[in-house]
Amino acid sequence: MTGWHASDHLVARYADGCLPEADAWSLEKHLESCGGCALRVSRSVRATAAGPVLDGIREKILADVRGAVPADPRGAVPARVPEAAPAGGAVPPAHGPVPGAPDPARPAGSPVRTRPRVYRWPSAGPGAVRLLWALGPAVRGAWLPAVLLVAVGAVALAHGGGIANARPWLLALAPVVPVAGVALSYGPHADPMHEITAATPSAGLRLVLTRTAAVLAVSLPLLTLAGALLPSAGAPNAAAWLLPGLALTLASLALAGYVGLRTATAVTGGGWLCAVLGPVLTAPGGLTDELGERLSRYLDGAPAQGGWAAAAVLCAALLAARRPAFHFLEKS
Repeated sequence: MTGWHASDHLVARYADGCLPEADAWSLEKHLESCGGCALRVSRSVRATAAGPVLDGIREKILADVRGAVPADPRGAVPARVPEAAPAGGAVPPAHGPVPGAPDPARPAGSPVRTRPRVYRWPSAGPGAVRLLWALGPAVRGAWLPAVLLVAVGAVALAHGGGIANARPWLLALAPVVPVAGVALSYGPHADPMHEITAATPSAGLRLVLTRTAAVLAVSLPLLTLAGALLPSAGAPNAAAWLLPGLALTLASLALAGYVGLRTATAVTGGGWLCAVLGPVLTAPGGLTDELGERLSRYLDGAPAQGGWAAAAVLCAALLAARRPAFHFLEKS
């Protein structure tokens, strides 16, 4: 609990429904631990046109609950207080019948009503639960085994298969791996609970970036380590693909605000593969040598890396400008 409280202007904008998604999510999180602000927000919402509707829904729910509650809320026989101790001096308990013993106050043949047992799922803490929910498909499914297959397979081919020039092929595929992970981490095609997820305050760009960060956190160190274990043979260094991979991922997210996430990742990932592998497949010389030379032009040196850094910054700025479009991303 901090000393911050929601201002009247913030509460009014939330009640009118014109507060941005990130600010609304932050305010709702604050209301979980601040009863004063929660009361002010409740009063502000009830003062709007939605107030009578909410009151009607509340009264309907209360009426249904009153009609469904049995006469004894505990679902058991009412407590019996003995008037006098029986012979022998033993006093029966005043809080109800002894479990397993016949109850003289219950008519013969009537069913015994007991309170249902409540089972609680063990919780790892609110923070861990929210994090696992937010990561969602980004940490499950076929994408993670595919990343492991690419990294481990490249190292196995280089050291076990005698292929001395495996690094150029890994560097050619590495920038596309996080792009594919982003495509498989958000949307109804990846998440069976996407319709529910998209209706939450944390949906949209916030959730897309959370799952993108999970994809990058897995793929970047794993593929870079695999590249470092491969023989160099004149190819760019193992970390040369990091900026291109980041730029392509941000470009996919920025383009997704216009054409959708799957189409955007197909355009950026397919464009990279065509630019790198297309000329190599038609080259008259050796494929690996030609691929190494082309990757050196794309990845090696300060001008190439500076261009990728500038592209990443430009895509990040465009992504921030297109932020409202992510409220409706992959909802159909």
